[in-house]
Amino acid sequence: MSDLVTVGNYFDRMGAELAKGVLDVDGIESYVSADDTGGMRPSLLTGAGGVRLIVRAEDAERASALLRADAQGGEGVGDETPAV
Repeated sequence: MSDLVTVGNYFDRMGAELAKGVLDVDGIESYVSADDTGGMRPSLLTGAGGVRLIVRAEDAERASALLRADAQGGEGVGDETPAV
């Protein structure tokens, strides 16, 4: 079994799911972890440390780079499609 690491912390589930989508497009398996009783009590997230985006340790460096590029509005790492 591979080790898991957190590559992002978010204030809400929506932000984490959007970031997960960035990783999904690039083929990086990830999942969102939130202690909000299945979405029924989102107010618990503040005290629980927010929402975490988690990936396998071997994908962490690439995932972090993709998330940084996305946050800066840049192209994805290794994107072979030229900007027009």
